[in-house]
Order: sequence, then structure tokens, then C-alpha cells
Amino acid sequence: MTLAAAAGATERIGLMTDILLAATREPVLLAKQAATLDQVSGGRFVLGIGVGARPDDFTVTGFNLHDRGKRLDEALDLMHRAWRGEPVPGTTEPVTPRPVNGHSVPIMIGGHTERAIARVGKYGIGYTLGGGTPEQLRGTMERVTTIWNGAGRPGKPEFRALAYFALGDEVAAEAEGNLKTYYGDFGPRVWAGTIKTAEEAWQRVSTFEQVGADELIMFMAAPAVEQAERLAKAVF
Repeated sequence: MTLAAAAGATERIGLMTDILLAATREPVLLAKQAATLDQVSGGRFVLGIGVGARPDDFTVTGFNLHDRGKRLDEALDLMHRAWRGEPVPGTTEPVTPRPVNGHSVPIMIGGHTERAIARVGKYGIGYTLGGGTPEQLRGTMERVTTIWNGAGRPGKPEFRALAYFALGDEVAAEAEGNLKTYYGDFGPRVWAGTIKTAEEAWQRVSTFEQVGADELIMFMAAPAVEQAERLAKAVF
């Protein structure tokens, strides 16, 4: 819903979920929501998805943690059938708007397992790295490209990554609290990797650029317009 509001208020910027845990969603409804946002934004939306690893995400949504990979694969197949206008179980009529490109909402896949990498070759336009290092992305790029070429996909996959930032001592406590609360046991590790100075921001952007990332998405750990302004000064 937030991205729909952003789509209506903008004309050029890209929109992306980075990432959405698709195994905690009902796939036909997710396909319809994604196709609608794709239409509203004029094709600017990318559905970034992953399988998820934290049990609480599944506990609060009522989905089974242990078969999430199998369910995600089934969901991706069903969603693409819906986007192509094919009937899904329970109806003989199309259930979603047709995507802007005519066949699917663009998808990027996150994750580190071989199954995650295989999904890029079958369904994705590329791979997104969640919170890792440039060196991790470099290694994954080689794996993804091998799968991509082996699947006979044309062109080359796109590679994105994300990083958290909190610039300024006055936002440090808020940012640390936000990340540790959200990520639970993973929180201290996420906070340790968060960009905290302008110099770190410049270095992180430069290093991801050097390894061949197409885009680095910077997430505010303490949301404020001033944070975006400080980041812009640091990296542009």
C-alpha cells in the first residue's frame, strides 16, 4: 500500500519490495496486488521476494515455516499463470490485471541457497542481496550467471543489494533499537553492518559499484528526511 501511494505521487522513480516474504502470503491475492501496482506505476514496480528464515514471520501469519521453499515454488508457478491470463483453480476467468510487459510482473529473488539461485534462472530478472557484503555479492553473481546461462535466458541478470544507514550520533540509539527489535536474534549483526558515517556510505557505494552491482538500495534505520539529505551529500 505504501508503494501504491508512492507510485501515485511520482513519475520516474523505481519501486521495489526488497524483500517481501512471498511464502507468508496467499499467492493469487499477491499476484493480483503486484499486477495492480505494476499497472498503477506504469511498469516501474519490481517484486523482490525471498523465502524467509525467521520463525516469527511465519508464526504471526499462520503459515508453516518448514515447507516454505516448496510452497514458494508452487506460488511462483501459480502467480505467473495468473499474470499470463490463464485460469487458476476455482475459476475459468482471469483473476489479475495483465502486467505492463504482457506476461509477468518483474521479479528479483533474494536468498543464499541453491534453490534460491535456481529461482532466478526460472522466474527472475535478477538477484538481490540482503544486507551482505560486496564480496558476497561477487560470489553470488558468478553462481547466478551460471544458472542464468544454463537456463538459456537471453541477456544477463540484474544485480541489486541493500544496506542500512544511520548518519549522525543523535539517531544512533533509535536506529539500533529499530533494527534489533525487528531482526531479533539477528539484530546485533545487522546493526554492526549498518553504515554510520558519510565515509562509510561512500566506501560502501563505491565497493558495490566495483564488484558490478547495478543498484544499491539504502534503507534508513531511523527514518527522517534529514537522513536522506545527509546520504545524498555523502555519496553524490
